Amino acid sequence: MNRLILILLLLAGVLTPAMANLAEVFQDEDPESQISIDHSPWGEILDRYLISNHPSGVHLFDYDAVTESDRAQLVRYINSLENILPHRLNRDEQMAYWINFYNALTVQVILDAYPVSSIKKIRLPGSFGGPWKAKLVTVAGESLSLDDIEHEILRPIWKDARIHYAVNCASIGCPDLAMKPYNAKELEQMLEASAQAYINHPRGVKWENGRLQLSSIFDWYKQDFGNREELIAHLMSYAEGASKEALNQYSGRVRFHYDWDLNAP
Repeated sequence: MNRLILILLLLAGVLTPAMANLAEVFQDEDPESQISIDHSPWGEILDRYLISNHPSGVHLFDYDAVTESDRAQLVRYINSLENILPHRLNRDEQMAYWINFYNALTVQVILDAYPVSSIKKIRLPGSFGGPWKAKLVTVAGESLSLDDIEHEILRPIWKDARIHYAVNCASIGCPDLAMKPYNAKELEQMLEASAQAYINHPRGVKWENGRLQLSSIFDWYKQDFGNREELIAHLMSYAEGASKEALNQYSGRVRFHYDWDLNAP
């Protein structure tokens, strides 16, 4: 079903937005496009409130310190992203757009509910056990949730497991929120750096008394990381030192763990 037919069906009421295949709706791109989205307002927020030198090695966000003017700046930035037509962008610009959109929107959700100890405790209309299914923004006529952006757009269109290292769910167990916005020019470099950082931190890959514990991300998204052999190969491609050697030889049981505490100092 092409984009024009989808739009006509939506306008006619034959197909509701909830029924639309979002990967099909947003899969179009302009490979010749030179449009570059200004993510600097999001970059300024990250500069002011993201803490990268915490002893835990986890990037923490100082939600409590965010000023009213910076909250307003974040809202304006998110509103500006809603006005973008993604099909006019090239593919790398699109990916950076959706990743930044997801991360900025997650921070906004936390700020709106703050103080809160975990994103899972946030209740929004249409979503239970967290805010992920609540419709929060509208892009190209489509009402979108956080789950829509991650699972219905990013994952099916790009089919790149490194997406899981780029989107941040505001939790200690999640891969770090990047210190600067994703951008098309540095996209590959930033995805690789995010994967390497997470896999070489104990919340990604942890060894305890010779037993292997992995982030639950690798269990929840088996379809993206592959079977055990493929997952181990993926981890080894980023692991360093003794961890890489241990992965190569490990044949025991794998345990999974995830820390849902808020990524706040």
